[in-house]
Amino acid sequence: MRVAVLGGGVVGVTTAYSLAQAGHEVVVVDRQSGPALETSFGNAGEISPGYASPWAAPGIPQKAIKWLMMRHAPLILRPALDGEMLSWLFSMLSNCTASRYALNKGRMVRLAEYSRDRLIALRAATGIAYDERMQGTLQLFRTQYQLDGIGKDIEVLRAGGVPFEVLDRAGCIAAEPGLAHADDDFVGGLRLPNDETGDCFKFTNALAKRAETLGVEFQFDTTVEAIEADGRAITSVRTSRGPLTADAYVVAMGSFSARLVRPLGLQLPVYPVKGYSITAPIIDPERAPVSTLLDETYKVAITRLGDRIRVGGMAEISGYNNDLPERRRATLRRSVGSLFPGASDLDAATFWSGLRPMTPDSTPVIGPTAIGNLYLNTGHGTLGWTMACGSAQVLSDIVSRRTPAIETADLSIARYGR
Repeated sequence: MRVAVLGGGVVGVTTAYSLAQAGHEVVVVDRQSGPALETSFGNAGEISPGYASPWAAPGIPQKAIKWLMMRHAPLILRPALDGEMLSWLFSMLSNCTASRYALNKGRMVRLAEYSRDRLIALRAATGIAYDERMQGTLQLFRTQYQLDGIGKDIEVLRAGGVPFEVLDRAGCIAAEPGLAHADDDFVGGLRLPNDETGDCFKFTNALAKRAETLGVEFQFDTTVEAIEADGRAITSVRTSRGPLTADAYVVAMGSFSARLVRPLGLQLPVYPVKGYSITAPIIDPERAPVSTLLDETYKVAITRLGDRIRVGGMAEISGYNNDLPERRRATLRRSVGSLFPGASDLDAATFWSGLRPMTPDSTPVIGPTAIGNLYLNTGHGTLGWTMACGSAQVLSDIVSRRTPAIETADLSIARYGR
């Protein structure tokens, strides 16, 4: 079968690779000049299945009001007369209940754990390198209130069989020795020893080369303009190079997926939630993190990627823009500078932003649609890197008419009743 994958980020490339391994003829289309040059380029670098948690959670509406008043806020809202934004926000708020949180987190962890297993298998089979480390993830709590509030997450981890450790201050320093030099106080942490880290950009480019050896064709510098349909099936994709035809089509275009499929009558609730990162060279390895640390106060991840530190996070709801306000850089500097002072040259850091494709329930949309030969693999939010390999295998299995290794009925667009 000939399959067209629309999107060349980590989700699109892993999907193409999985489809090619299943024996399909695959073509990937992307408007950039190479793989992973948008949202996959500068993400935080963490592969953290156990921390796969919905943004929509009990208490978030109240916290959001407080965050909006903070100087270094983890959430930034730039309201606009945007029906798409308002509809998405209303739907997200409806997921801020205990029952919805447990449901959403459970299926996110299911997919993320499976994805981690698929990544391990892929790495063993290919031997690709991407500044990977397998030394766990530490969620750091600066206040006792934060530490006391982890009960609901621990319940889900236990139910899913995910190993974890609750650490006091000394335990956190033992896991991340650089914290011994921290300027700010902290009380403890939640550590997941099986989590990994790595450079998503390096991984995606290495895997794209592997995919080419399997016959995958990449059409870069090619804009997807529209999808043409006859009512029950897709007939072609209109691109800046001309029409593209295939037997099946996979939309993996991140935040731009919803706008692409809307003319087909599909109401896909994916909206961009902007994130930021800085990447700085390490100048004192002894003070640098050994893996990934999640700063719960600022919702920032601090990750060691080879001889660099990547600091990424925040959630800005402001539509489809990629501006780089200095105020956001200051928040990232504040987090890493207070916990790992002197570890990196922050004055030499590069600054980046990307549009994360977020669903209201934080679970990606993977699987078939009401249009027979159209499939979706999008909406991964902050977890595209964590969930990419598993999502790709699930989508490949569905297209190939094979039964996936995990439950997938609640991952498709059908869960929204649209």
